[in-house]
Amino acid sequence: MKKSALFLLTAIFLISCVPQKKFQELEAGYKKCQEDNENFKSKIQDLETTLEKTEKINSDLEKVIATLATKNAELQNLYDQTKMSYDKLVISYDLLSENKSQLLAENAKETKELIEQLEATQRSLQGKEDTLKTLEITLNEKELRLNKLNDELAKRELRVKELEGMIARQDSAVAAIKKRVQDALMGFENNGLTIEQRNGKVYVSLDESLLFALGKYEVDAKGVEVLKKLAVVLEQNTDINITVEGHTDNLAYHGSGDIKDNWDLSVKRATSVIKIITDNSKVDPKRLTASGRGEFIPIDNSNSKEGRKKNRRTEIILAPNLDELYKFLKEG
Repeated sequence: MKKSALFLLTAIFLISCVPQKKFQELEAGYKKCQEDNENFKSKIQDLETTLEKTEKINSDLEKVIATLATKNAELQNLYDQTKMSYDKLVISYDLLSENKSQLLAENAKETKELIEQLEATQRSLQGKEDTLKTLEITLNEKELRLNKLNDELAKRELRVKELEGMIARQDSAVAAIKKRVQDALMGFENNGLTIEQRNGKVYVSLDESLLFALGKYEVDAKGVEVLKKLAVVLEQNTDINITVEGHTDNLAYHGSGDIKDNWDLSVKRATSVIKIITDNSKVDPKRLTASGRGEFIPIDNSNSKEGRKKNRRTEIILAPNLDELYKFLKEG
């Protein structure tokens, strides 16, 4: 304020002392000074505002610097730790470098041994693979043979079953024949006549007393009756073959003419039985066989009177026709 008054008094004094033109120049200069002053004030305000902003920025920068200082300390600590680790690594590296040659030599030796073992293993594996291929080929061949054998076995099993079926049918037929013969000759069985089934055949055994007189081969009336009844059964069963066997005892037969010994007697007796059957039935003679066995197949070897009586017998053997079975076996 004092400065303004002084300035004003000075101005008045100057005005009063100077000419009008000079005054005007001074007045113009004054106005310019006022304008410059106002401009300076405005700039000062701007500068103050800028200063405040600058101070704020400076404060923020100081905070950032503090943060950076903290980070720098942390980084310095990390650097120190890293450097220590690096120094240790350098020491380790130096140790490894010192042992490098030795390690390389040992590794080379171990590698060579491993390669040799690998090559040996590969050779062994190749040998085993070759053996395996050979075994596989052999196995395949054996499998083929086995399959072939299994097929043959299956076929044979089928044939065996068929054969068993045929044999079962034969046995059934033989059993049926035996039953028919027993029914036809009922009353004679166990009275000089026995009927048995064995070996797939029916054996009708007639004692000498039921057919012949001692030492004779002509069939008597009772024997003819038995043979006629039997002939009816044989005539009805055309698939049965008949064998008539004559048997004698072991006493020597002394005769003349057609009968000279036991052979002749046994054959004659068998022939006589066959003639009775063919004369009294329609049995095909082709189915009949006469056989003389003499004294050589006894059923009692005691050589007693009773034993010799048992041996003097005629056996009529009834066997099923086996042509179908023979054909089956031949085809197999």
